Order: sequence, then C-alpha cells, then structure tokens
Amino acid sequence: MSDASLVERSADGDAAAFGVLIRRYGPLMRAYAARILGYGDGEADDAVQEAALQAWQRMERVEDPDRVRTWLFRIAANKALDRLRRRHPHLDLEAVPEPPTDRTVDQVVETRMQVDELAKVVRNLPDAQRAVWVMREVGGASYAEIAEQTGMSAAAVRGSLARARRTVLEQMEGWR
Repeated sequence: MSDASLVERSADGDAAAFGVLIRRYGPLMRAYAARILGYGDGEADDAVQEAALQAWQRMERVEDPDRVRTWLFRIAANKALDRLRRRHPHLDLEAVPEPPTDRTVDQVVETRMQVDELAKVVRNLPDAQRAVWVMREVGGASYAEIAEQTGMSAAAVRGSLARARRTVLEQMEGWR
C-alpha cells in the first residue's frame, strides 16, 4: 500500500494503517534520532515514541501524503532536538548495525572501524553542529528544513554545517 493511501486512512482514524507507517519508518526514525542525540540509551526510542504519538494526533495536517517519510523524520528530529536541549551532552555514540553482506571479514572489519571512527568524530562535534550534520548527511534534510527544525537562520545552518563537514573531513583524512 502506498504512503499516500496509508496517510489518508490514518487521517480518517485507521490505527492499523498508521501502524503500517510506523513499522515502515520507525526503525529509520530511531536511527535518525539516535544520531542526533549522540548515544543510544533508550532516549532515541523515547523520542520516536513521542514523535509517533504526535504524528498520530496530527495526521490530518500532512500536506503532501507522498512525503510522509520526510514529515515523520521532521517530527522525530524535533523530538530528539528537544531532548538534546534538555540534557548535558554525552559522548557515547552507537553506530547503527550494518546489514549482512557478501563482503569478506577483512572488508567488514575495515568498514566497521571506519564507521566507529566517524561515530567518534560526529560524537565530538558541538551539539548544534552534530544535529545539523546528522539532519543533512544522514536524514537528507534541506537547509530550510534544518533551519526550521533547529530555529537557526539558513545562514547559521550553512555555517554550522560547513564547520562540521570541515571537522569530519580533517578527522577522517586517514581513512581516505
């Protein structure tokens, strides 16, 4: 069933249709929230649960049902950012598990080491830079969407993202 059909049915109160949407995008929303928050002690799960509740309550407000994924990610990002603002930054970032592949053990280990190093670099970014970098590079959000979600100006988003990218590139230089 298409996202648009599920949105329409959910907006009419069909909990089963909404459940399909959350099963479809919930794991991605959780990974997105975990990256924004910088660690995985259940806070990302709480943010996604709050996002799902808000989405259910506001399903009739979806302007473009074909873009419900973006809409859900925006809500999850907002919930994660709310949590980020309320807490002292922590430095433990968990990598999202990789799906099984046909790669050799050496390739898997090397990739895992690269991901771990990237996680450390991202974890050590200042909160605002980390949030902007994750929203853009992981979530694919536009500058305007990031500005709206963070309350920053578009120029501040560009500057913060540029600083974050520069730090990531400098720190990851050894992996090129």
